[in-house]
Amino acid sequence: MKISVQSIGLTPHEPLESHIDKKVNKLATFYDKIQECKIFLKVENNAEKANKTAEIILVVPGDDIVVKKTTTTFEESLDLCVDAAKKLLIKKKEMA
Repeated sequence: MKISVQSIGLTPHEPLESHIDKKVNKLATFYDKIQECKIFLKVENNAEKANKTAEIILVVPGDDIVVKKTTTTFEESLDLCVDAAKKLLIKKKEMA
């Protein structure tokens, strides 16, 4: 699975990059037909503390899976995205 990370308005540091790799690579254990994973990290321009948005787009045969979450840290946003994507992948696998 090819993983690409795009960050808008920030440069991801090494612990964040390894966190992304560790979490996203686990998704392949739930559905083996993932062709590509696109991750977008963005700091929202608002006054709230929860302004770190992570979006994961999983390119799979049929419909792509898109999950987007906003929390106070990128790690937490990514964890929530991965959890939601995992449920959607399991559902897709069961329907196949």
